[in-house]
Amino acid sequence: MSATFTTLTPAPLRSILLFSAQMADDNKALAQGLKRRDPDLLDQLIEQYQYRLFRYLLYLTSSRERAEDFFQETWIRVLERGHQYDGKYKFEAWLFRIARNLVIDWQRQKKMQSLDALTDPEDGAPMEFAAENQPSPLHLILTAEEKTGVHASLDRIPTVYREVLVLRFHEELGLEEIAGVLAAPLSTVKSRLYRGLEALRGALEGSAA
Repeated sequence: MSATFTTLTPAPLRSILLFSAQMADDNKALAQGLKRRDPDLLDQLIEQYQYRLFRYLLYLTSSRERAEDFFQETWIRVLERGHQYDGKYKFEAWLFRIARNLVIDWQRQKKMQSLDALTDPEDGAPMEFAAENQPSPLHLILTAEEKTGVHASLDRIPTVYREVLVLRFHEELGLEEIAGVLAAPLSTVKSRLYRGLEALRGALEGSAA
């Protein structure tokens, strides 16, 4: 049976299936290590994800001091709640979800507006896509000459959009994974991503003027 599968399955598809199986095995082993509270595993995870986690928190809070506090607290939660990770999704998606919830809890305690309650400025507005002969917002971002300009422009767009852009293009999470981090419908993620790209294009054009 396996020989027939190998013969009939195109090489690129076989590679994808093998890669997916390997990732599933890695996630399962990771989940088992977290349940055991393996200290060596935690050290490895911190080493591997510390930069990405801090960058995400920095974009989320716009405060280095706050980001540092949430960074430490996130890893404490990982240690305490490692048994909740089941390996079905990427570890980083679960990690970012923990970090995001900490930020939301802090905002609620300060009687501030939570990230989930942030109003999309264009909520309900029709989504108009660029014409085929016009450069897409993503094209403008990827072809920007100065990365510092992109980072500065990200700081000028609403957090509700900035977060999705960071998760998609910096952290390279899939749309469904982002939906898991945000605990939001896939349609909401797609809408915020599109409008975030439009907002970023406007910010980039404004900075270049």
